[in-house]
Amino acid sequence: MAVPARRDTRMRVSEYREWAAARPDDERWELIEGVPVMMSPAKGRHQRIVMNIAKRLDDLAERRGCGAYPGLAILSEAMDDYAPIPDVVVQCGAPPEDGYTSDPLLVAEVLSPSTLVLDRGRKTEFYQTVPSLAVLLLVHQNEARVEVWRRAPDWTVEVAGPGAVIDLPELGGGLSVAEIYAR
Repeated sequence: MAVPARRDTRMRVSEYREWAAARPDDERWELIEGVPVMMSPAKGRHQRIVMNIAKRLDDLAERRGCGAYPGLAILSEAMDDYAPIPDVVVQCGAPPEDGYTSDPLLVAEVLSPSTLVLDRGRKTEFYQTVPSLAVLLLVHQNEARVEVWRRAPDWTVEVAGPGAVIDLPELGGGLSVAEIYAR
């Protein structure tokens, strides 16, 4: 008896983009290892941290002809089965019209207990494949702790805690840990 060949059901970015465009506006999806994953609504603390980061980074970015955007999907030619949506993306030039970018300068992920393993694992590996990405901030939600991943030219990691200021020469300024966790 012949066994039917198993079809790989993983999506590529082009298929995912077409699929996601047909989804209702109130649904947020990201593509992880070829599988669309629905994003659950963020809790209040998470949202406050995201807003604090986006506000400060947008102020810094504006002086450089860049902007900070929540909810942009990141694309990389190196991994065609990923389109993650980090919490904040800094991109220079014109804002993307379709919600996707392949040339972010900085990405910030706020780590929720439910997404910690994925965000610090496969997503971090993915972000390192994006040539334009200079800084990745992994912001812990439940403690004043930020992992600062920097391409220099190999990736290095520093941890910023309470009272620290994260130097962002790419944006001509800094982001204090206190600002991130304010209110």
